[in-house]
Amino acid sequence: MAFIYFIIVGAVAGWLAGLLTKGGGFGLLWNIIIGIVGGFLGGWLLNDVLKVSISTGNATVNYIVTAVIGAVVLLFVASLLRRK
Repeated sequence: MAFIYFIIVGAVAGWLAGLLTKGGGFGLLWNIIIGIVGGFLGGWLLNDVLKVSISTGNATVNYIVTAVIGAVVLLFVASLLRRK
């Protein structure tokens, strides 16, 4: 059951990151991949590097916000690499 939860949070986070960066999602599979990788990146970046904790009172919202931040950073870096 946790795996399905992880996939759903990844999909939502990837879709939101797509809306924030490019104005649209990338399809279900890419949204899930971007959201999951973004979740790992966001968790590492916020918790380990910046020592920031997101606390909204709801664990699911915390996970989604963290994953969206990581996914946006991931998409931003990918767009910089693609331009060169």
